Amino acid sequence: MKQILMVGAGSVGGFFGAHLAKNNPNVSFLLRAKTLAAVKQNGLTIRSAKGSFTVHPTAASDPRELPKPDLIILSVKAYDLDEVLNQLEPVLTNQTVILTLQNGVDTEDRIVARLQRDCVVGGVAFIYSKIASPGVIEHYKKGAVAIGELMGHQSPRLLAIADLFNQAGIPCQLTEDVRKSKWEKMCWNCVFNPLTVIVDDKVAKTLEHPEMLRVIHQIVEEVSAVAASVKVPLSPDMAEKVVRWTQEIRDIHTSMYDDWKAGRRTEIDYLNGYIVQKGRELGIPTPVNEALTAMIKTITEKEKTGPGIVRIDGAMVQPVSLDRAAIAALPAEHQLDISTVMPNMKGKGIRLKALLDMPALAIKADHVTVHAGDGKYSACLTLAQAVEWGILLYEVDGEALPESKGGPYRLVTPGLGDLCANVKGVARIEVTIGPGTDTRPSVRTNC
Repeated sequence: MKQILMVGAGSVGGFFGAHLAKNNPNVSFLLRAKTLAAVKQNGLTIRSAKGSFTVHPTAASDPRELPKPDLIILSVKAYDLDEVLNQLEPVLTNQTVILTLQNGVDTEDRIVARLQRDCVVGGVAFIYSKIASPGVIEHYKKGAVAIGELMGHQSPRLLAIADLFNQAGIPCQLTEDVRKSKWEKMCWNCVFNPLTVIVDDKVAKTLEHPEMLRVIHQIVEEVSAVAASVKVPLSPDMAEKVVRWTQEIRDIHTSMYDDWKAGRRTEIDYLNGYIVQKGRELGIPTPVNEALTAMIKTITEKEKTGPGIVRIDGAMVQPVSLDRAAIAALPAEHQLDISTVMPNMKGKGIRLKALLDMPALAIKADHVTVHAGDGKYSACLTLAQAVEWGILLYEVDGEALPESKGGPYRLVTPGLGDLCANVKGVARIEVTIGPGTDTRPSVRTNC
């Protein structure tokens, strides 16, 4: 295996890839644009109490610009797998070997199912490191791998990969049951990744309370039940092992915690979410993992923005963002068929009163300005006018109001006479103290 391609240079791939590249000129990197620019300019740097160094490997964002690999080491997030395989397809041959160093337990099967050949060696990474900035990895603890053939045998390619790691000074354990090794790490990941986010603290915080230890046991019991159903039996004392393994790394945050704090997407769907999905398929209850999945998504997912979202903000305690489903779920007394008040129009609407009743408005709030998404048009009404007459159209025939009819949201105010306001493509409803801007030609700027 002469040519090695590292896919990704994050906290895992950056550390192991840099060590492999330190004394091996045949290690190249496939990187995203931002990381690629940083590595090309400054190299790939590892900062560690055990020794810091920088390498300057060959790198590109297109694998066709790199030497054709004999070995590909995947270290990207589980949710990026399909995109990465699409990228790699032009350089894959019948001899290419793929080593996985990713969280989750289904990566190997997904690759084999797609490529339809025996090309995958499973791997598990044991490391605590994080991305300080693109191309700079800070390493704190551990830094070893366990690898194995999916069928459990010691193949020449497995031994060759182990030799590459060992020559780079990376401890590499050969495992006869890599699937079991991955499920054991899955147990740890399903416990501490979500719990550190929920408690917003280090691993130690989750070990300090007897009540939490019981929760840890419940999480692991559910994961173990799913594992057993896919013919990967785990030790009966798996929960105790998970806790015991964690005692020496009590001071760490997890990768999910770091991803959350950095504003990155988490791998919850490939950890606890995967357990929930498989549990449903297999008829195995997984209520604790389901609760963790829901809580992590609620905590970490960013507020929705863009087309189809209307935001209510301004003079209030907390802004609110709604999509069409949320608007349709508002109380029935505020929903109406627009044809009942505007016979020449069809569609379903919600009274602005329902939207303005949700947020806690500032004490002296007295005006409402409705803005179009393009920022060019707005209509300002007094709060009383908006509550009494304002209607937001959002649906026609059970579908989103189309742009051709002023969608996805359109303000109408039947009954306001000469002050009638009509704003198409509404994206924002701003509550103000005092008048806001108004672009209606027949209305002054301050209404």
